[in-house]
Amino acid sequence: MKTLLNTDSLGKFALQGYDAVAFHTQGKAVKADPYIAADYNGYKFLFATEQNKAEFLKNPQKYLPAFGGYCAFGISLGVFFPVEVETWEMVDGKVMFNYSKEIQELFHEDTAGNLAKAKANWAKTIA
Repeated sequence: MKTLLNTDSLGKFALQGYDAVAFHTQGKAVKADPYIAADYNGYKFLFATEQNKAEFLKNPQKYLPAFGGYCAFGISLGVFFPVEVETWEMVDGKVMFNYSKEIQELFHEDTAGNLAKAKANWAKTIA
């Protein structure tokens, strides 16, 4: 399975410089330290602590965001939208984002249906 992540176009930094592990362990978006970094499948991840970096490297798949960090509602429509980190939420053990709080509300008007569409579209994208 290939890895596709929403990153900046130049440095390929994932999650807009937020710590992928902190979403899981601290339950919030934590800006990472640019000096604590790890490469994974051609992408750069930053971490707030060396411990978080080590946790990530033990099991990167656990910490990769749902739908590559792209907007979940957009993926349900078959398009790639950027995201606002403030929209993050934990769904099925994965961090999921949306374009904005308003789009997140649209997603939640039919969470199960939109999630099913997003999963189906994502499976085609990374196949």
